[in-house]
Amino acid sequence: MKIVVQRVKNAKVEVEGKVVSKIDKGFLVLLGVTHNDTEEQADYLAKKLCGLRVFTDENDKMNLSLKDVGGELLIVSQFTLYADCSQGNRPSFINAAKPDKAEKLYEYFCNQCNQKYNIKVEKGIFGADMKVTLLNDGPVTIIIEK
Repeated sequence: MKIVVQRVKNAKVEVEGKVVSKIDKGFLVLLGVTHNDTEEQADYLAKKLCGLRVFTDENDKMNLSLKDVGGELLIVSQFTLYADCSQGNRPSFINAAKPDKAEKLYEYFCNQCNQKYNIKVEKGIFGADMKVTLLNDGPVTIIIEK
């Protein structure tokens, strides 16, 4: 399981020209699932994400977490995080989990962030053609894999 975390001033997801979710200050999270990923890995990543201290404090040091700043999460499923570009110019997505497994872990991960860590979570629509708009803050982009 892999997440790409971007610190944002705001972010939104549109499907068919309609805004389906949006956040203000927080993280846009792209989440990829591979074949052998488990709920235990999702638990680890949720804990790491919700405790990540990359918001600036009064001394302009990255020292504050989402909870400290009242931040929100916008979590988008992203099977292309498991693209294999090692041969040719057309990526293979054979390493991405099948949709039924990926959706189950995606929903589990979102629920953990919301319920266990009490963070407001907005979501994309699994499997939809989404347009994601964000205003990076920093920019700060972190990749975490388990």
